[in-house]
Amino acid sequence: MGAIETVPSVVFKTRVRDESVPGPNPYRWQDLTSEEIFKGKKVIVFSLPGAFTPTCSSNHLPRYEELYDEFKALGVDEVICISVNDAFTMFQWGKQQEAKNVFLLPDGNGEFTRKMGMLVDKSNLGFGMRSWRYSMLVNDCKIEKMFVEPGYEDNCPTDPFEVSDADTMLAYLKGTESSGVSEPVKAFVG
Repeated sequence: MGAIETVPSVVFKTRVRDESVPGPNPYRWQDLTSEEIFKGKKVIVFSLPGAFTPTCSSNHLPRYEELYDEFKALGVDEVICISVNDAFTMFQWGKQQEAKNVFLLPDGNGEFTRKMGMLVDKSNLGFGMRSWRYSMLVNDCKIEKMFVEPGYEDNCPTDPFEVSDADTMLAYLKGTESSGVSEPVKAFVG
């Protein structure tokens, strides 16, 4: 078991709007690779247990959306929310949240999350396999910094939300992160 230093290479199954598609649902499937997302870019990624869930919807996503311009001003190219949900669910959640800036990336099979070492069993909630809550700064496919919520475990009775928030990431980017907020953590692949 070793710490991973670069984002895993996976293919995400996404849906994109395409006006050439007939009918009331003008979308088509499009594969998007890790390399296409991260190569040559500075990207903030935050991952959460599920679309439409309370903390994710009331705070996690909205605050990243709210601070988007500040992240851009600090040299961030993109802010991405990953969840082990399918493309249809992520799309509807984005609409409901009125997300205009944060890119909602479906990890429907949990492959990226598993390879990050962040896949946990949430069967105690009827969720099956989901992502543990974390955020990271990725620079040209290399993981520069990770903030992983404490207490990582299967069927965790709580959903910690202390260090993967937008304000912690913003403080890190501004160089004002206090040493007590988070220790540098690398994901482990087992």
